Amino acid sequence: MADDKGPFSKPSNLTKWQGCKQFLWNSDTKECLGRTGMSWLKITVFYIIFYSCLAAFWTVMLIIFYQTLSSSEPRWQLDSSRIGSSPGLGFRPRPPEDNIDSTLIWFNADDQETIKHWVENLEEFLQPYKSQRNVSSCSIDQGPGDDKTCYFSVDKISDKCSISSSYGYPARTPCVLIKLNRIYNWVPEPYQNASDLPSGIPEDIKMIYSPDYVWISCVGENAADKDNIGDVEYLPQQGISVKFFPFKNQKEYLSPFVFVRFKDIAKNVLVNIECKAWAKNIKYDRGDRLGSVHFELLVD
Repeated sequence: MADDKGPFSKPSNLTKWQGCKQFLWNSDTKECLGRTGMSWLKITVFYIIFYSCLAAFWTVMLIIFYQTLSSSEPRWQLDSSRIGSSPGLGFRPRPPEDNIDSTLIWFNADDQETIKHWVENLEEFLQPYKSQRNVSSCSIDQGPGDDKTCYFSVDKISDKCSISSSYGYPARTPCVLIKLNRIYNWVPEPYQNASDLPSGIPEDIKMIYSPDYVWISCVGENAADKDNIGDVEYLPQQGISVKFFPFKNQKEYLSPFVFVRFKDIAKNVLVNIECKAWAKNIKYDRGDRLGSVHFELLVD
C-alpha cells in the first residue's frame, strides 16, 4: 500500500523562534544557513576565484588605459578637448570664499575693513611673482620652451597698482588684475596690422596696435555703465606679450596679466564691467564668457 504522505511530507509545526534556530543550525542535516560545510567551502572558493579574476581583469585594463595617458600633457587638446581653443579671462581680487559665486568688488574707501580683503587677495596672488624660478629670457621670436617659463617683471608695474598704495583702493582708484585663463599648447594668433582689426575693437587699441600683444580692453557693459566707468588705465601696458605662450604645464609657470586701474569711476554706483581679449583665434561669446570676463565695481 502506498504511503499516504507521498514523496513530500508536511514539515513539522515549529514556532518562529524554533524555525529561526533550525535555519541557523540544523542538527539533523548538519546544515548552517541552509548549506552543509562542503557546500559553504565550494561557494567560498568559487567567489574567491571569481572576484580575483574580476579584479585582475580591471587592473590590467587600468594599466593599459594609463599607458595611453601622459603625465605632462592632456591627451585631448585645443579644439578636440572640452575646454576648446578660445580662452576666457579671469580677474583678481576675488570675493570671499563664503560668497565665491559673486563677481562684485565692493568697498568703502573710508573703512579699512572693507578694503582689507581685496588688498590681501591681490597680494596673495602676486606673491609667487616676487620670487620666480625656472625662468628663461624670452623674446617675441623665442617663447618659454617646454620646460622653462618666461620671466614676468612685476617691477615694471607702477606704484599706483602695488602694495605700497594698497592697489589704489583707499584712494578710490581700484586696480583689478586681468589674466588669460590657461589652455594647454594654445598660442595667440595676433592680427597682423591695424587694417585687419575687427570693427568692435576700441579706438585706443587701434592707435597703439602691435601684433606682439594680446590686447585687453575693459568697458562698461551697458549705456549707463559706459558713463559711470570713467577713465581706465592699463599697467604696465594694455596688452599681454605673445612671448609668454604657449603654456605647456611648465614647472613654476605664472600667468601674465594686466592691471586695469579705474581712475575716476563713479562713486556709490554699481558699475557693470566687461573686459575682452583681442586676437584672431579668441572667439567672443558673452553667454559662455569666451574671450571675456564680467565683474561689478561698487565704490563708496
